[in-house]
Amino acid sequence: MEADDKHQLLEQYLLQHPEAVGKVVDYDPTVDKLYTFDFRSANTELSPDDVNDTAKFSAWVNRKLKDDGYRYGIGGYMENRTLYARSALFNTDEEPRRLHLGVDIWGDAGTPVYAPLAGKVHSFQDNDNFGDYGPTIILEHDLNGLVLYTLYGHLNKECLDGLYEGKPFVKNQPMATFGDATENGSWPPHLHFQLMFDMGGREGDYPGVGLYSQQEALKQNIPDPELLLRFNR
Repeated sequence: MEADDKHQLLEQYLLQHPEAVGKVVDYDPTVDKLYTFDFRSANTELSPDDVNDTAKFSAWVNRKLKDDGYRYGIGGYMENRTLYARSALFNTDEEPRRLHLGVDIWGDAGTPVYAPLAGKVHSFQDNDNFGDYGPTIILEHDLNGLVLYTLYGHLNKECLDGLYEGKPFVKNQPMATFGDATENGSWPPHLHFQLMFDMGGREGDYPGVGLYSQQEALKQNIPDPELLLRFNR
């Protein structure tokens, strides 16, 4: 099936089956405020030194959210970010990886994470490197024959206990919480949420940051998570 067909089928399924879509995090649009973070080079509030120091970076994120009463910070889909210079993980290619492929939801450590669709565990692992995902879960969903994968990164370590490939999840079932900086790859607490049509044979991991020069090709396999998050309704 062509990539364009998969995008169309996904949008059609979600339109025709709104009851099938649950939540990723607790969110009430009538009372909860969302702050949109911008981590492109245009953001001059954060210096490289601030980003490289996880404690300073976390304090900056926390001030942004708490000072004005935001429940979550969001953003990042196909955003060309400078902050990945903090980790060698993204600097090994001739062209450094800077293009963020999912949506980040920034909030407090311990924030519950839920399965937004019924599905099963595809794979999981602790990607325990500086700047990496830390504990990661990937779910597989069958949407009337269309296979969709959802990835959850920067989780708490305990969420991996008792998991197994094929374990079923129902819509809105709790699955994890936001991990803290000691377990989530050394980031301010947040969830990396990403959609994929094809895992390319990977298990327990899928790149959340890609090459800007490959943006259009990456979009073919990685739809906008807002389709499920529905923050902008």
